[in-house]
Amino acid sequence: MSTEDAETPTAPEVPGPAPRLLLLRAPYYRSVVAGLTAGATALLAAAGAGFEQLDVAGAFELPQALRLALRGSARFDGFIALGCVVRGETDHYDHICRETMAGLMRVALDFGLCLGTGLLTVDTLAQAEARSGARANKGAEAARAALMQITAARRLGAA
Repeated sequence: MSTEDAETPTAPEVPGPAPRLLLLRAPYYRSVVAGLTAGATALLAAAGAGFEQLDVAGAFELPQALRLALRGSARFDGFIALGCVVRGETDHYDHICRETMAGLMRVALDFGLCLGTGLLTVDTLAQAEARSGARANKGAEAARAALMQITAARRLGAA
């Protein structure tokens, strides 16, 4: 689905106790990540979910922070990763995007996590702004994805 025809995501009903999520943010592009966060937290509030927020230095640190969260004593039903990488003049963009997404997926699969990913990988800041605004918000989509995964895990007895 393109950003142009995206619908505003709605909060799914999650059975059982209110879910608790960790919102991991790489706020390098502060206004973009603030928009993603606003979308995610509004959807979490509509679902009655609680959350904690942790900021990391950049997108590359998101998978590392996810893994560190699993080593800690706090327990979460799910996780949401938010950030933005804008293409530059070098191949740095390609490496960061590929390794960050692969790292997030690896940790999620290795540990059976419910993860919603809202890492924007865009060519321009204008594209990022279009995906972090009120109408087409990838942060809200990531929150919905995490809540749907929590619902699936509970339904399958995997929570």
